Amino acid sequence: MNRRFFLKASAVSVAALARAQQPSAPVPDAIRALKPMTAGVEPITLDERRGRIEKARRLMHDQKIDAVFMERGSSLFYFTGTRAAQIAGLVIPAKGDLAWLVPASQSLPDDIKIGGSVASYPDGGTPFAAIRQALKDRGITTGRLALEEQVHFSVFDGLSQEIPAAECVNATPVTAGCRVIKSKTELALMQRAADVTIEAYRAGLTTLREGMTPAELRNNIGAAYRVLGFQGGVSVSFGKNTAFPHGSTVPQTLHEGDMILLDDGCSVDGYQSDITRAVVLGKPSARQKEIWTLERKAQDAALAAAKPGATCESVDAAARKVITDAGFGPGYKLPGLPHRTGHGIGLDIHEWTYLVKGNKTLLAPGMCFSDEPMIVTGEFGVRLEDCMYITEGGVRTFSKQSPAIDQPFG
Repeated sequence: MNRRFFLKASAVSVAALARAQQPSAPVPDAIRALKPMTAGVEPITLDERRGRIEKARRLMHDQKIDAVFMERGSSLFYFTGTRAAQIAGLVIPAKGDLAWLVPASQSLPDDIKIGGSVASYPDGGTPFAAIRQALKDRGITTGRLALEEQVHFSVFDGLSQEIPAAECVNATPVTAGCRVIKSKTELALMQRAADVTIEAYRAGLTTLREGMTPAELRNNIGAAYRVLGFQGGVSVSFGKNTAFPHGSTVPQTLHEGDMILLDDGCSVDGYQSDITRAVVLGKPSARQKEIWTLERKAQDAALAAAKPGATCESVDAAARKVITDAGFGPGYKLPGLPHRTGHGIGLDIHEWTYLVKGNKTLLAPGMCFSDEPMIVTGEFGVRLEDCMYITEGGVRTFSKQSPAIDQPFG
């Protein structure tokens, strides 16, 4: 395996270039009328990031971990606030200052205020000797070195050879142990992301028309996000393709009576939203109303079960029971609910922990999840998704649930 894992380049497809060169479609009036929602966004403070590092160190002590290594990504951003391209990795020792892994031709960006020193390695070379030296400078030559879950295997392999006296272990008890519980500031950022997503969806759905393609609706909602001041995306499915949880590449156009699914969200200072709405173009059929209503009952059951001290699997079971009691399933069989009821959400749209059978993790205040039990029939699929967070007194949603199939936003 090539160990030059730090020198990454993004590839742009020929098709993407062709699309970029095509003239933009006119922006619908309902979208141009939107106003930016960027005012009042409070980013994570330096003090909060420092507190996260201290919590990580407490967890490292509990887990008998001497240092954590992570590459550039969500966890590094969580602890330091940077996604700078020249940062190849970060060592957080249980004691001592941070060590930033940077190629020799690069330097640490001036806007990094969290502190630490640079461990440089030759351009085009491997960084493992630099990591070993950084650990040695902090008194770590043996013990347990924990790797963040998204670190490449080549790092594990290289460090195992470079520092054979150290045991490489999983850092998830530390990284997830910090990230799974959201602060008030994080919850506020996720709330803004949800509010923006609802406004983008609301504006996008006003542009529905018979004969439009999923790409047209997707582009309209993308334009709405840009007017609102954020980057976001959406997966769009019509008719029979709504039975696929993540859509289909089969070409479609919208017809009267088609079920429509919108799914995805946006990012605010790195924090994600994830919302799904199910509507029908024109008048819904009795069958569509029946399945939509059952889906809403399953979503409600998950919310009712999501209390501090409950297990993650009990929330999944509560939603699934509503669906199986109606004659679907059982379990993950179709027609029925083909996936878990929910996932954790934060800096990543899918993160720890999951509302799924077998997960006995206890819910605690500050945890955030999607609530999205889906019902797939032979004709179409219905999914309602609103993200929720656990409080001392129960559960709250970031977005208002849909009250009816023809009222996606209340």
